[in-house]
Amino acid sequence: MSPRTAITSAPVIESLAERWSPRAFDPTHAFPEGALRGLLEAARWAPSANNTQPWRFIIARRGGAHFARITETLAGFNREWAVHAGALIVNVAETADAAGNVRPWAEYDLGQAVAHLSVQATSEGLHLHQLGGFDRDAIREAFDLEERLVPVSISAIGKLGAAESLSEVLREREIAPRTRLDLESLVLARG
Repeated sequence: MSPRTAITSAPVIESLAERWSPRAFDPTHAFPEGALRGLLEAARWAPSANNTQPWRFIIARRGGAHFARITETLAGFNREWAVHAGALIVNVAETADAAGNVRPWAEYDLGQAVAHLSVQATSEGLHLHQLGGFDRDAIREAFDLEERLVPVSISAIGKLGAAESLSEVLREREIAPRTRLDLESLVLARG
């Protein structure tokens, strides 16, 4: 068991217990074309309201033009560490269909798809860190997204790197013990 394995009050599947969000990525790891297909398939098969599948992704492998465009939009510390990930995926919610019909559950459904992608990444020996610190309007402009396509988050994906490669502030966060609220504080009512 890894020191980063979640300590749970009931058994959970290994991919969930082992999943965590590092900032230290191996800058030498590269994804060949097609290597992210399993992660995207896991996202594709996530549940969604009326099976609308209102998620879209912008895939960018390190070294490519899309990757450079995305890193330019990152805010604060995110730019410092995320540039070492093997890939960045912009997670986009389709908040209305092509006819303009609103999809009120789009962001929720996108979250499920990204959660599935995240668990698949862990099962493949990869690490993923989701981030919200980026300029959404800059992403929208860089990829010419319609108004109904809303960039919600970015997932940095790759092989785990050395915590020592991070700045002191980020290194402290990287090696800090994992914590969560206890289960009882999350449950509002039981019947």
